[in-house]
Amino acid sequence: MSAGPTNAGRTSAGRPGAGPAPGPVAGHPVARRDFVEVVLGFARTLRHAGVPAGPDRVQAMLTALGHLDVLDPNQVYWAGRLTLCGDPADLDRYDAAFALYFGGRRPAAGRTATDPPPMLRPAPYEPDTAGEQQQDEDSPAFAVHASRHELLRHKDVGALSPGEREQLQRLFALLAPRASGRRSQRYTAAPRGRVDLHRTVRRMLAQGGEPAELARRRRLRKPRRLVLLVDVSGSMAPYADWLLRFGHAAVRRAPFGTEVFTVGTRLTRVTRELRLRDPDEALAAAGRAVPDWRGGTRLGDTLKAFLDRWGQRGVARGAVVVLCSDGWERGDPAELGSQLARLARLAHAVVWVNPHKGKDGFAPVTGGMVAALPHIDSLVAGHSFAALAELVEVIADA
Repeated sequence: MSAGPTNAGRTSAGRPGAGPAPGPVAGHPVARRDFVEVVLGFARTLRHAGVPAGPDRVQAMLTALGHLDVLDPNQVYWAGRLTLCGDPADLDRYDAAFALYFGGRRPAAGRTATDPPPMLRPAPYEPDTAGEQQQDEDSPAFAVHASRHELLRHKDVGALSPGEREQLQRLFALLAPRASGRRSQRYTAAPRGRVDLHRTVRRMLAQGGEPAELARRRRLRKPRRLVLLVDVSGSMAPYADWLLRFGHAAVRRAPFGTEVFTVGTRLTRVTRELRLRDPDEALAAAGRAVPDWRGGTRLGDTLKAFLDRWGQRGVARGAVVVLCSDGWERGDPAELGSQLARLARLAHAVVWVNPHKGKDGFAPVTGGMVAALPHIDSLVAGHSFAALAELVEVIADA
């Protein structure tokens, strides 16, 4: 289902605060289906950014928009902010997602609750270049870039134009990959849970032996480590840059709980380079650190080097390990299979990302993929932003 209507029937929207935006054309009220699809697409973007915009909140926003002018960016912004955000930490992500989804740019930093929302940039009418029939002019639509962004989300990152690459790089700032938590051996005080005998006795002693309220405790939860192994060989050249951007988003989300390595003919740790705040600077630093960029592929040997030097020492133990490769193995596939079996015994989950999985006619018939399938927990696509957004959910649910 498309996240928004086509560009036909767009209406210019002015900056909030400078006067009301023009409403729907007389006699042509906005179709409910149009803005429902756009709101659903926006909610998906928010969830990928880490805002828990569940069905109940989405329904609340739709109810609010039913009483508002959906072509007024000011009203749309505040309707979403008041219904989709449930925590102060959600506000900055909401602002970034709103500006990117509806306006194609980030809002200025340091906004407060009284500041006006970012402007929705009006988009000129452009005919559909894919040959689809133009939407009827009587069909009103949001004056937004929602449909264009939804198409960009599913487009193969290896076939993007320079302008599309720039837009997609902004969307990558919304990704927040992080592994799920695990129960720790440590306890903390809690209103409910098991009785904490030691604290209960101390309370009684402090009150002269009189019975006291029972103290309770629960186990702490610690996030699992996330390990990314990105294939930078020649066959992965169209996708390696974007997978490293995904790694940068993961490092920014959990700097001390994420490790990123490149694999090809040798193993290179690039976690330190990806800790740079600016993604372009981080990728440039990683490119300088990787000596085998666009080289060959020896996954079995590099995976063995990772396990010998890092995995056995605890980096992979209990972690969610994501191996990004197309499976074209120049070495012995049997060696790759044995090392993956070894990795599966150490890691909590092993996820394989193959950029070709999302393409028609894909079948895991390469030597590396055949050797890997018995030892991995999930095989996901990695050819588009939507596929990588799905990978975020796979990592969280592993």
